Amino acid sequence: MTSSTSRLLVLLSLLQLRRDWPGQLLAERLDISHRTVRRDVERLRDMGYRIRATKGPDGGYRLDAGSELPPLLFDDDQAIALAVALRSATQSGAGIAEAATRALTTVRQVMPSRLRHRLDALQFTSLPNPSPTHAHPDVLVALSTAARAREVLRFDYDGSDEPRRVEPHHVVTSAGRWYLVAWDLDRADWRIFRADRITPRIPTGPRFTPREIPGGSARDFVAARFKGSDWDNAWPCRGTVILSLPAADVQPYLDDAVLEALGPDRCRVELGSWSWMSLAASLGRFDAEIEVVSPPELADAFGRLAERYGRAAVSPARDAPRPPH
Repeated sequence: MTSSTSRLLVLLSLLQLRRDWPGQLLAERLDISHRTVRRDVERLRDMGYRIRATKGPDGGYRLDAGSELPPLLFDDDQAIALAVALRSATQSGAGIAEAATRALTTVRQVMPSRLRHRLDALQFTSLPNPSPTHAHPDVLVALSTAARAREVLRFDYDGSDEPRRVEPHHVVTSAGRWYLVAWDLDRADWRIFRADRITPRIPTGPRFTPREIPGGSARDFVAARFKGSDWDNAWPCRGTVILSLPAADVQPYLDDAVLEALGPDRCRVELGSWSWMSLAASLGRFDAEIEVVSPPELADAFGRLAERYGRAAVSPARDAPRPPH
């Protein structure tokens, strides 16, 4: 790649970062003269990029969206990032696996040989989600468009006879599933809808003024609901125990827990769950002695589990004849 071509890549990347660029600032960032900036801008225009000159003390430039897709220019890291993203798209749940595979083939064909070698050397496997769903791309576009335009959306949901009317707020993806976060007009409350169960109706309704979502963001709101909380992105039940295990043996199996090593064979763990019983049961998976630090509700949950497991240990099924091998 020649130095002038490399400079064009950097110039194009800068123009994509912000709406307006003063010409002098571009010259300083690229360490070239203002005249060279003008010449490079003309080269990008000849390649199909719509770059408009803006008024100001020193003049400037703005990259506008074009009606046709011009030749795309990527530096090495951008090309590899694009290829990795396309490979991972098969697990996105957006119903674009086949299109992503074809796009990756197209991108690879136009890559220089050095980049193809790097891409081929980067081999990885994306594990499937435990219960993935596939939302149709047209549905995702319709939901996102209505949310961006702030227009009331009507849709059939999960085979119901009566359509839902909502003010769409945001589209969220989690673990291979897509969700619509919206204010349900008929139920006067926030709701989370699975996108794969939505069949949008057209046309959309009137425009609306967005409401403030609980938690401040769609991400925190959905995360809170998944944890069993109405508002706060936090587990409703949280406790602390001491496990008779090295901290290194416990760490790989904890997500949002607080872990503290207390010695070679003991550690303190603070973690949460949606109920005290589920929290106690999750701690039992470590197959180690457990000392409850707090709160009393967690100790009570261990007691109830002990009684339940004790009954299971002496149930009639234990003495039933075993099937022959």
